[in-house]
Amino acid sequence: MASSSSAASSFGVTERRGIPAAAFVEDVETYLAQSGLDVNSSLAFLQERSAPSSLSIQLQQYKLVEMKLLAQQRDLRAKIPDIEKCLDVVATLQAKKGTGEALIADFEVSEGIYSRACIEDTDSVCLWLGANVMLDYSCEEATALLQKNLENATASLEVLVADLQFLRDQVTVTQVTIARVYNWDVHQRRTRQTAAAKDS
Repeated sequence: MASSSSAASSFGVTERRGIPAAAFVEDVETYLAQSGLDVNSSLAFLQERSAPSSLSIQLQQYKLVEMKLLAQQRDLRAKIPDIEKCLDVVATLQAKKGTGEALIADFEVSEGIYSRACIEDTDSVCLWLGANVMLDYSCEEATALLQKNLENATASLEVLVADLQFLRDQVTVTQVTIARVYNWDVHQRRTRQTAAAKDS
């Protein structure tokens, strides 16, 4: 995944819907020199704290964005089945219309409490629009509105999934950068210790 993100960055992708792309650090020494940070400051910056460097993105920021996107994804995944159920109910009402046959339905009054209803022929349905607002629609209007809402929710979910994949790629690139900086520092310390041991 890291290679695909660094390739994306090299093709000029600097962000996706406000999520900045992480820069892959090829040369740690040059990166540290350009950022003006020492190893410890660089690691702290990459993991959580703000710093003026434009060469890397904080891991903590990505994690916060990921939490937000996951919450949105959870909401959409709960919303889509509700819209589909509403479409089924409206379609069933339209199918029963004019047959003289009443529709018997169980509906949820509150969590875990259901009641049975007998629905006679009807030309309209009431839909909750949110913010304590309910409107009366004809069955045709309700079907069109619900279908549009379903298409919008499905499209939004697809975009969110792509955003999350992009974000996970950036997290991977940042984690690889953290590992590269840390390993470079370990290598430099060992080199200095070996040189000091040879001198003494």
